[in-house]
Amino acid sequence: MGIVLETVIIEDEKPAARLLQRKLEKLGYVVLIQLHSVTDAIEWFSQNQAPPLVFVDIQLSDGLSFEFFSHFEKNNSPISSAIIFTTAYDTYTLKAFKLHSIDYLLKPIDTVELEEAIAKFKLLNTETKMPTIAELKSILSSNSPSFKTRFTLQVGTQLKIINTCDISCFYSQDKATYLTTLEGRSYLIEGSLEQVEADLDPKQFFRINRKYIVALSALDQIQVHSNSRLKVQVKGVTDNDIIVSRERVSDFKKWIY
Repeated sequence: MGIVLETVIIEDEKPAARLLQRKLEKLGYVVLIQLHSVTDAIEWFSQNQAPPLVFVDIQLSDGLSFEFFSHFEKNNSPISSAIIFTTAYDTYTLKAFKLHSIDYLLKPIDTVELEEAIAKFKLLNTETKMPTIAELKSILSSNSPSFKTRFTLQVGTQLKIINTCDISCFYSQDKATYLTTLEGRSYLIEGSLEQVEADLDPKQFFRINRKYIVALSALDQIQVHSNSRLKVQVKGVTDNDIIVSRERVSDFKKWIY
């Protein structure tokens, strides 16, 4: 019987956690549990033996994941697992992580990059120096995430630059991704809606459902809809049936306040 490869996923975005779990299971890993907050992680690791490898999102729903590691360091029982971070932080910050012997996966996670990260983990020995929590916090505080301020599109034979402050929303249709300006013009862009979302400032843009990412500055009206959902009207968009999905309503309300 072969060696059982066990891991844990700490990720507050449940669809992203489920997708990562499916990818890991195809690579032969057993995901013991998905944890979705710092609180959940502290509780589980307090009661269970840490697996050899853990996948951790940097920003969780109730704080930075480093608070979880700090908790155990303060109690003289540091987590012994090797860590692969899943993150949307910019390239400069990621290079800093790599210099400190931490591997990472930029969301949305690519299968080939996942395999390479696991291969790197398997090559590491127990004497490999891992960064301290203080070093990791220093990396983040000195290198804040950067987000796109403009999109460059090809329109016919010309290139057109659209600033994010002039964008009303992004949406997917027929397996393609589009942006719509405040003036109501729509343009085809490269990449999936998930990839676009990772490039946007979450203070200014919000994924309200599978189809739409809307800009805070473009919200015209917000109405209570059926089944505890919300209906929004967005500047420049003719679709009058844009609904905030039920599972996103709570986060949406926090975002607009």
